[in-house]
Amino acid sequence: MSVLFPKVPKPREWDYRPIYYDEEKEARKDKLARLHHGSFREQHEKNMSTQRQRNRSKLGFWIALLVLGLLFYFFLK
Repeated sequence: MSVLFPKVPKPREWDYRPIYYDEEKEARKDKLARLHHGSFREQHEKNMSTQRQRNRSKLGFWIALLVLGLLFYFFLK
């Protein structure tokens, strides 16, 4: 320890940043927390079921369009 220049610790600085509530950020954090706790399989199954429903509706549309096209072709020929 020096006699002429003693070491004195600096006082702590005040570092204040106000925290504002952000609803969207909280929702993202909750969703991320749910995904990290093992619900990947549930989310995947939910996505796959909606995908299957979407594919069925597309298939029904194309079948109906094909049937109408064939009917027009045979009756207008």
